[in-house]
Amino acid sequence: MHPSRPTSRLSFALLALGLAAAAQAGTTVDLSASASRSAPNDLVLASVFAEASGPTTADLAQKVNTQIAEGLRTAKAYKDVKVRSGGTHTYPVYGKSGRIESWRMRSDIALEARDAGALSELLGKLQATMGVGGVQFMPTPETQKKAEDEATVEAIAAFKARAKLVGDTLGKSWRIKQLSVGSSGGRPPVYPRMKSALMAAEAVPMPLEGGDSAVTVNISGQIELAD
Repeated sequence: MHPSRPTSRLSFALLALGLAAAAQAGTTVDLSASASRSAPNDLVLASVFAEASGPTTADLAQKVNTQIAEGLRTAKAYKDVKVRSGGTHTYPVYGKSGRIESWRMRSDIALEARDAGALSELLGKLQATMGVGGVQFMPTPETQKKAEDEATVEAIAAFKARAKLVGDTLGKSWRIKQLSVGSSGGRPPVYPRMKSALMAAEAVPMPLEGGDSAVTVNISGQIELAD
């Protein structure tokens, strides 16, 4: 008897089946397509801060906390603006000798609004005594979803059109074998941080213009061409 022969016959049979399956499978082609939609930046995020320096942390805390409390009272009068307290940080300031000479404290207030006009007016009041940490525009979740849905439909149609073009050019029928969908949004504009000493002393509205963000949907996949 030759115990190795059954194994050899089995290996040959599996190889034959694999070759037959490969012969039956059509040619595969990798394809990609994309589509973009503009989404209005109808959500505004901003932050303002109080900052002070001094020899003791107790004096700093009293000064900064007073400014923050006043800022919160002013902000809460605007019903269309969401307000929340941000972080508070205290830093040592070192002299040339390497020893701590003074302290610096900073505390933030975070603002969010769909009404850019209301937030603009509020920032105009707050910037008289506080610094503006930054202003960022972006689409609201529902606006983002609407733009993504529209771009997805267009991107899939573009993928199918490209697949049809390949199939028609080669004279073969085709089917989608694999498909993946991904989306990305354009980077919203951000205003840089400004110190309170540089802000206008008068309570004038801060000019804001949201613009649009480009929402892009990318389709990648593979089609199989029939022989």
